[in-house]
Amino acid sequence: MKNVIIVGSLLVFTATGAFAQDEYVYNQPAGFILHKTSKAQREENRLIKREKMLTTPNYMTVQQFMVDFPKAENISWKRGTFEEASFTLNGKEMNAFYDEKNALIGTTSAASYNDLPVGVQKDIEKHFKGYTPQQVILFDDNEFNDTDMELYGNAFEDEDNYFVEMTNNNKTIVLQVNMEGLVTFFQDISYSNVK
Repeated sequence: MKNVIIVGSLLVFTATGAFAQDEYVYNQPAGFILHKTSKAQREENRLIKREKMLTTPNYMTVQQFMVDFPKAENISWKRGTFEEASFTLNGKEMNAFYDEKNALIGTTSAASYNDLPVGVQKDIEKHFKGYTPQQVILFDDNEFNDTDMELYGNAFEDEDNYFVEMTNNNKTIVLQVNMEGLVTFFQDISYSNVK
């Protein structure tokens, strides 16, 4: 019995002696070793965990995405208001948005200003003189999901729409164009307005 106690004491001494320099602490009553981390290391670990949480989608959302887009490639995920998958499908870059019930809200993809009907282009040129079209995004709504979508930090009713970014010197605005050709002001995204 004494041999066991001596051996046990020797192990405790060896464990605390071997790890003391590396900032390990032996918790004798519980019988395990704890690692002391610095405040900076704890903050870095917290940021890594947060980043992982923001880029790791819900399992059920991933399963639904695989059903919705079985041929998608180069898939990456991020979380915001909705879970968003960025991917390539048939050579076209797209984004798919999913709600909290893992249902597809809709997709976005790049479009061209020339994709807009000629009448819409003339209407934009008439009412937004001095502005130059930049990026055009097509939002394709999932008609079976009533969740309203949010782009540029602004919610809109779920229906197919084009969003046209227009610039004039330092001012950048977004116009919303529905499938009937109605053009409306959607959002001012000028850098001067960013806080």
